[in-house]
Amino acid sequence: MSLKFLEEGDAEDPLLSVVNLIDIFLVIIAALLITIAQNPLMAAMSQPDVTVVTNAGKESMEMIVKKGDKVERFKANGQSGQGEGAKAGVAYRMKDGSVVYVPEAADGAQPAATN
Repeated sequence: MSLKFLEEGDAEDPLLSVVNLIDIFLVIIAALLITIAQNPLMAAMSQPDVTVVTNAGKESMEMIVKKGDKVERFKANGQSGQGEGAKAGVAYRMKDGSVVYVPEAADGAQPAATN
């Protein structure tokens, strides 16, 4: 009586290569999940109210606004916006590139300068 099946090595078993492929895919999936979890946009979206502007000032500008559980996406159409409103203050660009905003008082008078 021959026990040939006991003499066969593991090198000829095709299921072992499938098991190795599954292990590789599990490692890749874990790496992708970690990458997604560390995305700064995902961290920002965990806040209750968030506004994200992409490609600011360009024709392809997009704005994503999240208020509570509601997420809205606005795309620019290349045209300038319009509406009604009142002047709220003045913004000044300093020599170092920073911007300073000076709000106007409710009665239209400029606020007193403080030193």
